[in-house]
Amino acid sequence: MAEFVRVEVAGGVATIRLDRPKMNALNIQTQRELAAAAREVDADPGVRAVVLYGGERVFAAGVDVKEMAGMSYADMASHSAALQDCFTAVAEIGKPVVAAVTGYALGGGCELALCADLRIAGEGARLGQPEIALGIIPGAGGTQRLPRLVGPARAKDLIFTGRHVDAAEALAIGLVDQVVPDTEVYPAAVTYAERFAAGPAVALRAAKQAVDQGLSTDLATGLEIERLHFSGLFATEDARTGLRAFTDKTKPTFTGR
Repeated sequence: MAEFVRVEVAGGVATIRLDRPKMNALNIQTQRELAAAAREVDADPGVRAVVLYGGERVFAAGVDVKEMAGMSYADMASHSAALQDCFTAVAEIGKPVVAAVTGYALGGGCELALCADLRIAGEGARLGQPEIALGIIPGAGGTQRLPRLVGPARAKDLIFTGRHVDAAEALAIGLVDQVVPDTEVYPAAVTYAERFAAGPAVALRAAKQAVDQGLSTDLATGLEIERLHFSGLFATEDARTGLRAFTDKTKPTFTGR
C-alpha cells in the first residue's frame, strides 16, 4: 500500500494524487510510489486519461532537498538514474495526461508537470527550476523537457536565474496551457480528461507516441514513425468503427481495441 501517492479512478479518468504533507516534497519513497502509480494507470485498460494532482494548496515543491543534502557524488550517481526513471514512467503513460497545478510547482514539481501532455494552472500557481540556487541543475528532466516546451532561450532564463514565474507568465511563455481560478483547477483538469474517456484508446496512444518520439529525432525519421503508427491503426477495431461511422453519418462507439 502506497503511503504518499494514491490512484483514484472514476469514469475512465485516473487521478494520481500526491499526498506528502506539507509541500509534497518528492523523496525517494514518493518517487518510487509515483513510478508505480504511473505504470499502474498505463496498464489499466479501464483508464483512458490521467490527471496529476497535488491537492488544493500545492502541486509539488520539488525533490526532497534535505534528503539530497546527505548524498555524496557516489550516492547521487547511483540514484539519479532512478530519479529520471520515475519521471520517465509518468511521461511515457500511453494516455492523455493533464497536470492540475495549484500553488508551487518548483524544481522536481515543475519537472513532474512537464511530463504531462497539458498543464492547467491556478491563478495563484508559481512554477520554476530554482536548483541553481543550491549549486546544482535540474536532474529530473528540466534541462531537456523545458526547452522542448518553451524554447531554449526561455528555458535557460528560468534555469540560469532560478526565478519563479507566476501563472500569467507561465501561460504567456507556453509553460502552462490554461489558467483558471485556484478552486477550479482540479475540476477543469478532470473535465478536459473526461473527453477521452470514450475515445479511441489505441489511436490516442499512437498519437502521443508519434509526437513524443518524433520530437527526439529528425523530420524524416519522425515522418516514418508517424507512417508506421498511422498504417498500424488500420488493423484496429476502433479504426473500422470510426471510418464506418463517418460514412454512415453516425456517432462511433470505440472499444479501445
